[in-house]
Amino acid sequence: MKLLAFNHIYNPVNALKSALTATSGKVKFSFTLSIIIMMCMVMESNAQSRKYLSQFNQLQSYFNPALTGYEGSVVRGLVRNQWSGFEGSPQTYFLSAEIDPMEMSGSEDAALLGNTAAGLHLLHDSFGPFRQTEMLLSYGARVRISRTTNLRLGVAANYSSVRLDGNNLTTEQINDPTVNSYLNQFATMQVMDFNAGLAITHQNYYFSYGFQNVANGRVNRGDVFIKEKPFVNVFQTGFRQTLSSQFTILTSMMYRTQNDLPYNFEVNVKLMALDKFWVGVGHRTDYANSYQFGYLMDNIRFGYAYEVPVSKSYLISNPSHEFMVSYYLFKKGGNKATASSIIW
Repeated sequence: MKLLAFNHIYNPVNALKSALTATSGKVKFSFTLSIIIMMCMVMESNAQSRKYLSQFNQLQSYFNPALTGYEGSVVRGLVRNQWSGFEGSPQTYFLSAEIDPMEMSGSEDAALLGNTAAGLHLLHDSFGPFRQTEMLLSYGARVRISRTTNLRLGVAANYSSVRLDGNNLTTEQINDPTVNSYLNQFATMQVMDFNAGLAITHQNYYFSYGFQNVANGRVNRGDVFIKEKPFVNVFQTGFRQTLSSQFTILTSMMYRTQNDLPYNFEVNVKLMALDKFWVGVGHRTDYANSYQFGYLMDNIRFGYAYEVPVSKSYLISNPSHEFMVSYYLFKKGGNKATASSIIW
């Protein structure tokens, strides 16, 4: 039998334990137990560790290394508190740095004329009995194919360490031999894998395709409690449309597929005003709506997203919060043209 954990699609067994404890009488007990069994059967195929981020459009290079350096040399930090107020809810911490050597040399049009960029991405995620720390080293190369457009290629080495806390395991079956070997103890495994991708980029739009887990997680060591990682396809695109000297509309979309999970489609639409602040809305098909706003001042950008579960996430009604800050290393403050070209 499989281990059931949660990270963004929740295992309802833990959520319903309190209902079972508080219920009295044989009829109520049988009814509640039936619900638990049915929900376990549904969730067996969905237990997973896919990372959901409402502000995905500001983290393009994490999903596709070809977009490393697309927004220049920047340091980013993000904190996501999913299902705020719910005990044991997923927590995500993200930190990254991207460097474009052409910007370091002082070029005014580095995004178009530069040839390479490199990035380091760190992510720590806790969900149920798991604690995952992930590190990506990405490299992107670009070739100018027109006066305003680049073709980008990228690769990334992905190292992750996953820790399993056997004290927090939830099982489908008593005396399950797969689970019993990890009960009341800790297990840790390390996985080495690779990501790659390509993209066509312009100041006002981009199209990209990336794939993750090329080796399916087979390069590993330690306590191997996850036999393989699924191959993931990631499609991303974004468009920027200037309405006037004061307003710009930005639209971003992401579509992900992998064998063991349903597809994931997300879209964000933002209105940026005066090259200083923005408001926006987002939708993750069947799972959540988000409301976003942010502020840009000189080289620093702040962003916040408030996410509300819908449809398939109805069992957990608690909202999620995301806070993000970005610092652009070599941008010149006070340049409106520069400010409007570094935001997605």
